[in-house]
Amino acid sequence: MVWTPLHAKIHRTIRSRHLFERNQRLLVAVSGGQDSLCLIKLLLDLQSKWGWYLGIAHCDHRWRSDSEANAHHVENLAKTWGISFYLETANKPINSEAAARDWRYQALNAIAQSNNYQYIVTGHTASDRAETLLYNLIRGTGADGLQALTWQRPLTTGIMLVRPLLEITRLQTEKFCQEFKLAIWEDSTNQDLQYARNRIRQELIPYLRDNFNPQVESALAQTAELLQAEVEYLEKAAQELRDRALSMRHEEDSLTPLLPLRLDRRVLQKAPLALQRRVMRQVLQQILTDAPSFEHIEKLTALIIAPNRSQTDPFPGGAIAQVEGDWICFK
Repeated sequence: MVWTPLHAKIHRTIRSRHLFERNQRLLVAVSGGQDSLCLIKLLLDLQSKWGWYLGIAHCDHRWRSDSEANAHHVENLAKTWGISFYLETANKPINSEAAARDWRYQALNAIAQSNNYQYIVTGHTASDRAETLLYNLIRGTGADGLQALTWQRPLTTGIMLVRPLLEITRLQTEKFCQEFKLAIWEDSTNQDLQYARNRIRQELIPYLRDNFNPQVESALAQTAELLQAEVEYLEKAAQELRDRALSMRHEEDSLTPLLPLRLDRRVLQKAPLALQRRVMRQVLQQILTDAPSFEHIEKLTALIIAPNRSQTDPFPGGAIAQVEGDWICFK
């Protein structure tokens, strides 16, 4: 086996970030593109050092006329490498990026559960991280959206989603595939500029690279990495603040059952605005079926210092928040 600097980098990353344990079962999502081929080749080469059992999963969205041939190509690669192969095909074509992503993770999770894999591994790179940051920034988001694509997160109980290539750019995965003569399957939908992410990849990133920063992808990925640690800290601090605001009560109320959601304004008023907003977002996530908007969070946060009997307009679903003395009550 040829040991390259990229092998060494990924080996160190897995070890230092504790992405995997030894002797675990890893289900690798392989589309056939350069990033996923680079990923599976690296894991195969590192397998002897870690004792992993590797499997390949491929999801056919039925977007393209060549999607079936694409699936056969990945299956043949799995056979060549002697790896278990799993294929999930959509019952009908999936026509939106968000729906495809949701279906893909559901399919990967089902395969992992059925075959006792502890990890699902994807080939997201620093380039993907940069594109996601820009995509969410353009749509409007807070720090949580900007730090999207984290190194690992629980997908379901007992199954962890891991992205080992987040410090590797797409240019690096391309060079790696060329070096090892890996047969890349070119996905024609990646060139379709009707998709916003493709326009960011094909037009915006090259423009920023040529006119502002030749290392823009790495710079944006580093920004996402910094934000990830800050978001984790703020989210934990907000949870602790929310718990205090929910548990505090007047002594005379001690025998009165707590309402489903009842926040002590005295506790929240002492906190910085950033934590106030996070608490309100966490509360709204319990109430709303969809993610709370900036406007929802702001009108709820305003009640922290609002006059008595102030209330919000109804949130989606009909719930209303109202000030009752020192409390914000939900009805």
